[in-house]
Amino acid sequence: MTTVAVTVAVLLLGLPGMALGSLYILRSADEDVHRRATQIANVVDKNVSDQREGLKGRGQQGNFDVLPLDVMRATVDGATYPMFVRVAISGEKAEVGAQTDEDAIEHTATGTSGAQVTVGIERSAVWRRIGLFISLGGAAVAVSFVVAVALARRQSRRISAPLIYLAAAAEQIGAGQASPRMKKSGIEEIDLVYEELVRTADRMAGRIAAERQFAADASHQLRTPLTALSMRLEEIEYISEQEEVRQEAASCLEQVERLTGVVTDLLRSSRAVEASTEAVSLSRLFEQQADEWERSFAKADRRLVFEDDAGVAVLATPGALAQIVATLIENSLKYGGGTTKVAARKVGKGVVIDISDEGEGIRKDLVDAIFNKGVSTGGSTGIGLPLARSLAEGAGGRLELAQAAPPIFRLTLNAVPKSINPQEILPAGAIVSVGARRRRR
Repeated sequence: MTTVAVTVAVLLLGLPGMALGSLYILRSADEDVHRRATQIANVVDKNVSDQREGLKGRGQQGNFDVLPLDVMRATVDGATYPMFVRVAISGEKAEVGAQTDEDAIEHTATGTSGAQVTVGIERSAVWRRIGLFISLGGAAVAVSFVVAVALARRQSRRISAPLIYLAAAAEQIGAGQASPRMKKSGIEEIDLVYEELVRTADRMAGRIAAERQFAADASHQLRTPLTALSMRLEEIEYISEQEEVRQEAASCLEQVERLTGVVTDLLRSSRAVEASTEAVSLSRLFEQQADEWERSFAKADRRLVFEDDAGVAVLATPGALAQIVATLIENSLKYGGGTTKVAARKVGKGVVIDISDEGEGIRKDLVDAIFNKGVSTGGSTGIGLPLARSLAEGAGGRLELAQAAPPIFRLTLNAVPKSINPQEILPAGAIVSVGARRRRR
């Protein structure tokens, strides 16, 4: 908007201003020669009048010098442009300055004494002055554009950065974060929206806590009478001698057991803590995996190499990401050969982690089914890779076989942009270090 405003100002003011300025310079030059010619003609008329009065008073007659050479020289020397002045009266002529430009701007004034005064300036000099004025105007326009673009970029960053943080705060609320963190931006409207998001998060947290507490209390209060009722029905079923009563007691007991299962599920749900997506540091993850697997690879006389060329954190569930990488490393150790390499690189807005080795790879008949449950290349259960793919999809990523021989498994995840400071938009402790726990396939 700032750039558009400057562009409109230049089109509406700058260009017409330069055109009017050029016209003003040309018109001023024309008025200058007209004014100077008239002034010199008046001086000649005054000289003629003074000379005639002086000679008449002495009763003399004859020719007299009325050419104002001093005035003519002063006019030429003080002119802005190269100028020439010619005066002709009673057969006498005088010229100061030479006319070097055939196409000159000139004006001839005729005095009351019959004197003809011609004053002229070089038209090329006037056009040079106009060109200089237009050049300065163009430079001013260019500088204004540069300043406008710089201000626009600065202003856009000042506005866009808080909006990115605001979007991240909303994402935290959607992921279950009760109290998102964000510094005040200084922009009143954005700060008002953020404060309202915080109040909304507090209200949501209160309601969720109340619902969980209600579910826990209700489940706890219902379990005791249901247990007593179940025991009573079992007793009736055991001591009754009537088959019909025993059948009814058994049916009621089944219903009570089903209701007890529902109550147990409610209690378990109220105590469950849902895992949320966080910013996970790949360097710390790689350090943990190296500590866990280097000894096993050394025993197998093989090497495990980690490369983190991405340099950014990824959005994932820490435990799930560690399990995915550990599963792929373990498969490489069991079924692969040579050096196993875990390399991360930045691709667009995401991060790609390639796990590869120098082994024979995946058989052609298993390439399409490698992620199906029960499919294995070494007689194992065949649930490791399907579980890893499911965990990757749960974190918003993708796990695929990029190359069969030598094998390359590719894990794609969303990256946290470098322009966003995780310490400002993510909760404390969000950049985590995954604990060293052995994942089994």
